[in-house]
Amino acid sequence: MNHPAPVKVTYKNMRFPITHNPTNVTLNKFIEDWPFGDGAPPSSQIVADWLHFVKIKFHEKSGCYIAVHCIVGLGRAPVLVALALIEGGMKHEDAVQFIGQKRRGAFKSKQLLYLEKYHPKMRLRFKDSNGHINNCCIQ
Repeated sequence: MNHPAPVKVTYKNMRFPITHNPTNVTLNKFIEDWPFGDGAPPSSQIVADWLHFVKIKFHEKSGCYIAVHCIVGLGRAPVLVALALIEGGMKHEDAVQFIGQKRRGAFKSKQLLYLEKYHPKMRLRFKDSNGHINNCCIQ
């Protein structure tokens, strides 16, 4: 199977390499696993767990990376990254376009519809050392 090369998506203080499934060599670097159906959106529990994990990791260790994978690196992994970007303040259209520019064919139609209807709760609004919401964008 031909896998696309990993891509890095960076927004504010969040950094996400999107890649295909890990190998035996890289498996120890992947610490969480939230499986959901190919071409489908994630369950609300997976979304809540994912966003909680993202918030904790980027708050604990500013500048770290969270690698996100699925079998080919299309569909499921980009959806999770898009959710983080949306919760961080990006509009869903911008998140889809931003990821799609880096990873062609990133989303399936059901996932695009899910992201369009997703209502963010702004769970990933990070504050800087002065207590201000961080609105910068690094691309």
